[in-house]
Amino acid sequence: MDIETPILTKATPEGARDFLVPARMHPGEFYALPQSPQLFKQILMVAGFDRYYQIARCFRDEALRADRQLEFTQLDMEFAWVREADVQDEVEGMIRAIFKEVIDADLDATFPRLTWAEAMRRFGSDKPDLRNPLELVDVAELVKGCEFKVFTDAANDPDGRVAALRIPGGASLSRKQIDEYAAHAAKYGAKGLAYAKLDENGAVNSPVAKFFAEDAFAALLAATGAQKGDIVFFGAGGYNRTSDFMGAVRLKAGKDFNLVADGWKPLWVTDFPMFEWDDEASRFVALHHPFTAPAIDDIAELKANARIAVSRGYDMVLNGNEIGGGSIRIHRSDMQSAVFELLGIGAEEAEGKFGFLLDALRFGAPPHGGIAFGIDRIAALMAGTESIRDVIAFPKTTTAQCLMTGAPSPVPDAQLAEVHVMVRPKAE
Repeated sequence: MDIETPILTKATPEGARDFLVPARMHPGEFYALPQSPQLFKQILMVAGFDRYYQIARCFRDEALRADRQLEFTQLDMEFAWVREADVQDEVEGMIRAIFKEVIDADLDATFPRLTWAEAMRRFGSDKPDLRNPLELVDVAELVKGCEFKVFTDAANDPDGRVAALRIPGGASLSRKQIDEYAAHAAKYGAKGLAYAKLDENGAVNSPVAKFFAEDAFAALLAATGAQKGDIVFFGAGGYNRTSDFMGAVRLKAGKDFNLVADGWKPLWVTDFPMFEWDDEASRFVALHHPFTAPAIDDIAELKANARIAVSRGYDMVLNGNEIGGGSIRIHRSDMQSAVFELLGIGAEEAEGKFGFLLDALRFGAPPHGGIAFGIDRIAALMAGTESIRDVIAFPKTTTAQCLMTGAPSPVPDAQLAEVHVMVRPKAE
């Protein structure tokens, strides 16, 4: 059933900032524009509408990039009495049919599935582009005994990583070009990028080779599969950060060396971490959103293992772009309350912000799950453009402005007074 959900709704934390709308008839109170129809569609499952969809307009007050706008359109779906494979199999067929009808493209008969852990280990990304054949190799065990502190610190840290990336034919890179790779990695958090070049005679040129015994460095290069004429880049540090910048180096190398194949390579990424630890806030944050079910069904076990807990979330990825994201949802009120608690949302705050959801779950909710596809992002991929602004009528610029209408713009004081709002000067 196609069911429209409200545009004026309640401000609730779902990951991004809400756009707020002052309520004229309720001084000092605000509506929020929906980041997604998430809570409404879950309550529809409780109400007995077992199969829901909507082409929904969504709003997120976040920094704009080539693949993001302040407002966007998504195909939103939810299903009762399903497991992950039920949702995935259903929408795979839909996506295959759409690509065939719109651009006459044949997608794989079955999309491969990678866990989040495997995607990060092999590709340094939770949205890997499988058209690029390059893969990362973990080499921490081979560098623990070397004298290069950057490597040994990461290799001996339980949360660290030392990763290598072999680029066939990469020995042709000049020192200037290698420095460009290091600068590119630095944009993603790298403090440095070590390398080893093997010339056509097999001679090794590497600023870190001096920190190894000769046979140990030879074993390290052998583990990467390096051949004559190749270059190997090495990254070290915290696991996620190292994965990020080495993943960025992998993508750059794939383009620079024309290694990216033509065509379409869809896949599912599954088993995401349930939480991420926020050092600044000293608390957990939800990797997907706080309504995603954990794979652990026992509350005490979830609390004891929150740092390593896996969620029942899944993303559809196409050519390095996440085009759809979903999960099996929490359908028990006690589990939802426990997840709120782990996220630092106390019982009183949870009732104030999510009481309507918790009440609905207490009445009894079927196991349910769903997914939402970014229509603009899919259209951009089909059109062969890297920016969704190219497929949106009247898009906002990267500075969040509408150049045609001049929005956003100041509002007269009289109009502000009607909605009981006063603009404060920007804080120094």
